[in-house]
Amino acid sequence: MADTRNADLTFGATDYLVYAAPINTISPTSFADPVTPWINLGWITTDGGLFKIEEESKDVEAAGSLEPIRTLMTKSVKSTQVTFLEGLNPFVRSLYDNVPLASLEPTTGTVTYALPDKPADLRYAFVFDSMDGDKRMRLYMPNGKVVERGDEQPQTTDVMNVQLTFKFYKGAANAPAVNRSLDYGDIDVSGFFPTTP
Repeated sequence: MADTRNADLTFGATDYLVYAAPINTISPTSFADPVTPWINLGWITTDGGLFKIEEESKDVEAAGSLEPIRTLMTKSVKSTQVTFLEGLNPFVRSLYDNVPLASLEPTTGTVTYALPDKPADLRYAFVFDSMDGDKRMRLYMPNGKVVERGDEQPQTTDVMNVQLTFKFYKGAANAPAVNRSLDYGDIDVSGFFPTTP
């Protein structure tokens, strides 16, 4: 087998962008900045985003076998955790406070709204873009919502971070919860896909 190691295939994100749109908005077709109705959610910490896949399974055991005779997949949850730097970004605030975005539109420069006693089920489509030079990675989720929120701490030594954890669900017409797109840039990856004679 050929040695396919290539340092250009490493990925160190130089930027990380998050976009939101109404639930089930179709994915942007290219890696260009998404256009309306997509809204950029602002600056992110240098940690970028933490994408997680949590899977659970159950072994089926039977008499006569010392090993499980079957394994059932019982759960596969996809989530992303992001820490935003713009504590007054209206969309980020609405996600953290779990109120509709329209609740944050000021009429006289200020706005007042009640935090809900019972959590609302606010769902959106999300795009998470990371880039390294001309290499790109995109995660598109048609149906997601915020399920965890970090502690809020206004302070004098740093900006107030807003940490959100997003959980993703299948989209309309049973669309996958997450789609990943890759742009290899100018890297030749043909060695991974040999042609058959």
